[in-house]
Amino acid sequence: QVHLVESGGGLVQPGGSLRLSCAASGTIFSISNAGWYRQAPGKQRELVAAITLAGTNYADSVKGRFTISRDNAKNTVYLQMNSLKPEDTAAYYCYQGLRLTLATTVTNYWGQGTQVTVSS
Repeated sequence: QVHLVESGGGLVQPGGSLRLSCAASGTIFSISNAGWYRQAPGKQRELVAAITLAGTNYADSVKGRFTISRDNAKNTVYLQMNSLKPEDTAAYYCYQGLRLTLATTVTNYWGQGTQVTVSS
């Protein structure tokens, strides 16, 4: 059984920083791709950042402020968020595309979400 556990959310003032973590537990053969979505009340879910074997991609709204990274040895993906703005307030959800064995296909697993609130 594979689970993704997110941590690192919270309340921060505008201009502050947070680092979100998304750790996968269980028996995992490899990580194919991973990323972070966010959803604010009344708004559509937005892909914030993604990381694949080819590189990284970011939403225009977070370019230059957010950085996605991964530690394959720890099966963990991070989202470093700097220069946070009130409009970054949302629930953040991670996903990881995992291959559990050499013979299985890649399946996306999701975290439970972590709240980020940017307010003075």
